[in-house]
Amino acid sequence: MKLGELQKMKKFVVATKNKGKLKEIAEILKGMDLQVVSMEQVGVNEDIEEYGSTFEENALIKAKEVYNRTKELVMADDSGLEVDYLDGAPGIYSSRFAGEGASDEDRNNKLLEMLKNVPFENRKARFVCAIAVILPDESHFTVRGTFEGYIATEPAGTNGFGYDPLFFLPEYNKTAAQLEACKKHEISHRGKALKLMLIELKERLEVCNF
Repeated sequence: MKLGELQKMKKFVVATKNKGKLKEIAEILKGMDLQVVSMEQVGVNEDIEEYGSTFEENALIKAKEVYNRTKELVMADDSGLEVDYLDGAPGIYSSRFAGEGASDEDRNNKLLEMLKNVPFENRKARFVCAIAVILPDESHFTVRGTFEGYIATEPAGTNGFGYDPLFFLPEYNKTAAQLEACKKHEISHRGKALKLMLIELKERLEVCNF
């Protein structure tokens, strides 16, 4: 795809209804020649069933569904929290960890209860983000980013969503929800995955200045 064709392609559809996630992605992609919009903004309002067994499979399922409806450049991500003490749970079930309709607080409370009395050194965890991108020629790729930390014993911070208030980073002595946005985007699983995505996208589109 040539530069002129890319310049005509303004919309970058993110297959999510999560406003916190969309805001974070738009912040990370700020400065790019892209109009970041949600799936709802292009008329895809129904929930997309995630039946994959990995983060990558679920991301691609969501991306394909939105692409089939819009034929736009589409990105979908599937992200979650893996806790070593829980053998990688909640993993791909992170958003459904406390049942359908549960809040972030519900999920965090359930996690804290499951880790009750577990010493700090055994609370190692990581955020995982897999991104799938489908281009207008129907080709696609996936990338993955990870973010290592520990599960705190109580939530702290408001600059984030999901499990961020519990995700403690010893090197900063803060949770992910206490970090400034610019720092979080630099080191987070989603920030890393988006950087890898942009590198791959530039190569595939054969564009020097994307």
